[in-house]
Amino acid sequence: MKNNPDFQLERDTFGRLVLVFATGERHGGVVPVRAFPIAAPDEGVSLVGTEGRELVWIEQLSAMPPALRGLLEEELAIREFVPEIRRLKAVSTFSTPSVWTVETDRGDTEFVLKTEEDIRRLDRTGLLIAGGAGVQFRVQDMTALDRASRRLLERFL
Repeated sequence: MKNNPDFQLERDTFGRLVLVFATGERHGGVVPVRAFPIAAPDEGVSLVGTEGRELVWIEQLSAMPPALRGLLEEELAIREFVPEIRRLKAVSTFSTPSVWTVETDRGDTEFVLKTEEDIRRLDRTGLLIAGGAGVQFRVQDMTALDRASRRLLERFL
């Protein structure tokens, strides 16, 4: 995608994104979706219409004009709520299901870990943990956690 795309984005009166092609064709309620939200968040963003079809493919988000990129990043931030775990405060039991009390970059919270399979390795030190209510939590770097947090986490890995 070039710096001057053949489309624009704007918000309607309800705050939803509207895709406007250079031809004047308009699509309301479009949703940006990252192809690789964790591994390559700047690469591959699809603008999907209300029928679930891709309307636009954006190779590099950073190549978009600043105003357009700002709208997309704003919308993506709303859709991709993934708090980062900074510290494990307590775990109710070392078997599953268990209630985890954690400190995140968004504040303290609790979630239910249903099974050990809900902890997924992203790379050598990163994890993605699926909480019982559907919220995904991320551990950027297990080795950066405090000793007590690492000990609790190791019981489940």
